[in-house]
Amino acid sequence: MERFKKIVLNILKWMGISIASILFLMFIIPILFPGTISKQVKIFANQRLAGKLDYRKTHLTFFRHFPSLTVSVDDFLLKGSKPFQEDTLLAAREVSVGINLKNLIFDREVKIDEIYVTDAYGNVFVNSKGEANYNVYVSKPSQKPKDTAASGTSIKLDLIKLKNWNITYRDHSARVLVDAKGLNYTGRGGLSEDIFDLETDLDIDKLDFSLNRTYYAKQKTLHADLITRINTNALTFVLRKNELRINDLPLKFTGFLSILKDGYNLDVNAASENTTIRDMISVLPPQYLDWAKDTKIEGKSDLFFNLKGRFSEQKNLKPRLKARLMVRDGFVSNGKAPVPMNNLNMDLNVDLPSLDTNQLAIDLKNLGFDLGPKNSFRAVVKTKGLNEMQVNANVKGAVDLQILDQALGLKDIDVRGLMDTNIKANGIFSLDKKLFPKTNGYLNLKNGWLKTKYYPNPIQNINIVANIINTDGTFKSLGVKLNPFKFDFEDNPVFVNADLQNFEDVLYKVRAKGTLNVGRIYRVFAKKGFDVSGFIMADLSLNGRQSYATTGQYSKLDNKGNLILKNIKATTEFLPKSFFIKEGNFRFENEKMWFSKFLATYGKSDFALNGYLLNTINYFIERKGTLHGQFNLNSNYVLIDEFMALKNGDNSKKSIEVEYAKVENPKSSGVVIIPKNLDVSLRTNIRKVEFKGLELNHLKGQASVEKGQVYLKNTSFDIIGSKMNIDARYQDESPLTANYDVALKVLDFDVQRAYKEIDMVREMATAAKNVKGIVSIDYKLKGDFDRNMKPIYPSLEGGGIVNLRDVEVKNLKMLSAVGDNIGAKAFNNPDMKGVNIETHIKNNLIHVDKFTFRVSILRPSISGTTSFNGLLDLRVRIGILPGGLIGFPIVVTGTHEKPKIKIFSKKGQGILDAAYNRKLNKVIRQERRAEKKSKRQQRKEKEAQEEKAKNAEKQVTKDLKEK
Repeated sequence: MERFKKIVLNILKWMGISIASILFLMFIIPILFPGTISKQVKIFANQRLAGKLDYRKTHLTFFRHFPSLTVSVDDFLLKGSKPFQEDTLLAAREVSVGINLKNLIFDREVKIDEIYVTDAYGNVFVNSKGEANYNVYVSKPSQKPKDTAASGTSIKLDLIKLKNWNITYRDHSARVLVDAKGLNYTGRGGLSEDIFDLETDLDIDKLDFSLNRTYYAKQKTLHADLITRINTNALTFVLRKNELRINDLPLKFTGFLSILKDGYNLDVNAASENTTIRDMISVLPPQYLDWAKDTKIEGKSDLFFNLKGRFSEQKNLKPRLKARLMVRDGFVSNGKAPVPMNNLNMDLNVDLPSLDTNQLAIDLKNLGFDLGPKNSFRAVVKTKGLNEMQVNANVKGAVDLQILDQALGLKDIDVRGLMDTNIKANGIFSLDKKLFPKTNGYLNLKNGWLKTKYYPNPIQNINIVANIINTDGTFKSLGVKLNPFKFDFEDNPVFVNADLQNFEDVLYKVRAKGTLNVGRIYRVFAKKGFDVSGFIMADLSLNGRQSYATTGQYSKLDNKGNLILKNIKATTEFLPKSFFIKEGNFRFENEKMWFSKFLATYGKSDFALNGYLLNTINYFIERKGTLHGQFNLNSNYVLIDEFMALKNGDNSKKSIEVEYAKVENPKSSGVVIIPKNLDVSLRTNIRKVEFKGLELNHLKGQASVEKGQVYLKNTSFDIIGSKMNIDARYQDESPLTANYDVALKVLDFDVQRAYKEIDMVREMATAAKNVKGIVSIDYKLKGDFDRNMKPIYPSLEGGGIVNLRDVEVKNLKMLSAVGDNIGAKAFNNPDMKGVNIETHIKNNLIHVDKFTFRVSILRPSISGTTSFNGLLDLRVRIGILPGGLIGFPIVVTGTHEKPKIKIFSKKGQGILDAAYNRKLNKVIRQERRAEKKSKRQQRKEKEAQEEKAKNAEKQVTKDLKEK
């Protein structure tokens, strides 16, 4: 017994010593090695990270992630790689890396084998050009031989643990958005090996996924148990065991993903077999899940999914998507329903080659359900293509909507009425080729009723009798009748009768009458922001044929009636703000839609229109219709800045191009986007126009909008006290770029006022700083606007004449330098009154034709080249008596601020012009000093540059005349 006690005591003693030693080592090691670790981690970060790294405090301890020795960083912040250096890639409360203890003690090397990141926000972004912000890790050059004796920091990961992450992945090139909140991830495996298996445990509290702004998952929970074989040499991921659960729906994945230099290559299969309809419904948007909890749902479902192929934005390659959803023996019933929905069956197949909707194939082999013996619905639909769609459809059903509402147990909507439909269609639908499937069918709704929880009063007495027929598969035999479509809302009846025949040349007969409170009816459907309190009143009778208007047979038209809009708020996808139509009175008279009274505002701008539109019927009938018209436009104030596409505003329904441009260029205003479907002439009378701080007053003239371009002809306005006459053309190319032509004439222009108030004068004519007095200008230019709608100077081409009518030039550095070198102080105040200076602009160079002026008894003349960035290459001839026939040459080089003077010299130093790419709207090369060349070479280059500039001016004149 004593011996046993002794053994136990010895064991406890050695265990105590061991534990104490371990605790001592765990305490002392961080003290012994902090400099080594901190220094090497910093060196590693600086050498291996391309993004900017910042943090508040570091710790070296065993106790944060026991028993691992970890270097922990608090308040970690990592910026993205170029061109996203100012954007956050990762921010975290704590980032820790586990250190291999053996290498640290015996080799004094820092080997990182574990990573922990806690309470983090990740922002992964790929812009429209395919540039990514996550390329922050700089690998070692592969051509260098491995130095086995060298010490330093390296990564040899066996564990990655992420806790409480919010991460957003936005890929504008693929139009993909993934937003995950409450992400917890554990990855184990030999992550440092070339080929290894990664075991993953992943949980996400809320997951959103959208493609092309369509959400396929919204606020879903996700759990994943995965084993992925990763080949780091080929950057390939093979899905070996991949079990996911989205809400209650289980999914199994197989396949692979390879990351290429220009995109991805993948073949991924997903399946959810032998699940229930309830499990499938669990992936619906959150607002439908409460309904499912209180509803009895039975039946089986299967889901199959395949995504295969390459994705490369540069090579315009995209993978093929295939999916199939099957529902069998479905049963849905709410406790209060007199009859359940049963025999619910569906078999849906989707095929999307190259993710191209024009190749989309949908095969709905079966969709059907029963609501008792007299209520059933069946549909079989097969389509292929989009712009030219092959259609084979058979839809038939007779349903009491009130029974359907009760069977489904819908809480937020009350719907009633008897719906009966029977439609068969087979053939090709193509607007371009004017083809329509052979069709025979009808849709009838009797005594309809619709009420929602969002508004106390229903839409009632809804009756629709619609018939469609096509006998030969062309637009010519297509007929549509709507007789009647009527309903009552807020004690106001609305009815529409329509009979449309022969869609190759539509013969129409339409009658519409009623008053509709748009604000209230939108509240019925919980739509906000469309209007304030607006309403529409209509009393229209439209009779005629489409060709009567296009061929001028107006006497055969019988279009008449009135349409009144009041207090309507409307948006367009290319403008940041909403238009507010205070009042719009429209009168139809045969071919014309008259704007009897139209008052509207847009932000701070106001508009009053009167005139007419032509071809309005064609515009609504044809897919590519264009509205033609003539108007008088009166306004007190127009602020062009608020029309720029990327400005902030209340419009949330912008085009995807505008939305992405705004995200990628948050500090840019964009350019003004012009509608492409207008051909409208405007006689303008605007009291004040403001553009980027520049005020134009009393703008009058002829404007027109045609095919996405704006033209100004014989237009005049007052600017800084002078009257300017202008002809111009403007066209946007994207939300970020635009081009323009302009020919302008201005008399009695105050140079100093222009220099102080107009940015373009300061930037184009820096010498104006030293000029006082009055000038006249006759100039033609064409060029591009940048993403802030400012002129891109290397894009400018053109030329013209500046007349120095009554000016005073003092202390111009270039002339003063000439005077100092020849001993003539009068060059500080030369007489330039009445001098004409002709210049030509191209590729950021200004070519100055020879002009002569007076300096006391001298007759200097100047010609040569200067640039917008201030480079000089000028030839000056100082003429002396008699009459300036005798003189001597001077060359001026250097810059406007530091001119260099060579007397009795004709040899200057040329300027190599800038290179500008109009397709990319990008300056490829800035202008710079040319290498020293012979006089003959310089003369040839100068003559060639001047000839190009003069041709550019002629082309601007030609373009403006043609347009």
